[in-house]
Amino acid sequence: MKRTLCRLLIVLMAWTPFQFAQAGMIGTDQVVQSSAQAERNTVTQFLNRSDVQSQLQSFGLDPATAKDRVAAMTDDEARYLAGRIGSQPAGAMSDGAAILLVIVIIAVIWWAWKR
Repeated sequence: MKRTLCRLLIVLMAWTPFQFAQAGMIGTDQVVQSSAQAERNTVTQFLNRSDVQSQLQSFGLDPATAKDRVAAMTDDEARYLAGRIGSQPAGAMSDGAAILLVIVIIAVIWWAWKR
C-alpha cells in the first residue's frame, strides 16, 4: 500500500507543472498607484449603492456629480474617505456585535467542555 501511494505521489508531482508562478520586482509607484485605485473603487462602489444614491438625491446632489468629485480627489483624500467607509458601523462590524460574537463563542466552548 505504501509503495503504491509513493508511486502515485511521484507521478502526480512529475505531472504537475511548476512554471505557473513567477516572481518579479515591482516599483513603489506601481504599488501606490494600485492602492490609490483600489481606494477610489471602494468609494465608487459605496456611491453605487441605491440607499446612498437616494440619500445623495435627498441632499440635492446628483450621484453622477458625486462620482465625478471622487474621480477628482487626490490620493490622500480617497484613502481617508475609504478608511472612513470601512470604519463606520454600516460598513464594518460594530463593537456591540463583536462583544456579542465573543460571548457566543465562549458559551459554545463552555457548553462543549461541560458536555
